[in-house]
Amino acid sequence: MTPHQARRRFTGARVARLATADAAGRPHIVPVTFAVDGEVVYSAVDAKPKRGTALKRLANIAVNPAVAALVDHYTDDWNDLWWVRADGTGRVVDPEDPEGVRALALLADRYPLFAARGAVLAVDVHRWSGWAASAATGEG
Repeated sequence: MTPHQARRRFTGARVARLATADAAGRPHIVPVTFAVDGEVVYSAVDAKPKRGTALKRLANIAVNPAVAALVDHYTDDWNDLWWVRADGTGRVVDPEDPEGVRALALLADRYPLFAARGAVLAVDVHRWSGWAASAATGEG
């Protein structure tokens, strides 16, 4: 799968799993909604119930900005299995900065129920990679 094909599949998925690690390298993974803008994947702290807005993923990125986001497709027809990973550098964006405002607009367009209540997370993607069970992906 080419990086272009991987980015296209990633962009079409509805949910990703965001992996971060703390300063000691202990992993943390959570499902996230997201929007892709070029080589940046955006997510945000949304209004679903949480213990607060000081989330582990944000604390991890502050001490270890290396992150990965994964999307996948599972079906009982294993010829249709695939996954795509975006490896990059995470950073927190102020939701009132122009980049944050744009990211929140992209997220709201993609998810009608989306309502932000905190920081925006940006992942500057350095590498798109993936795998598909079938070599005939139908993508060009």
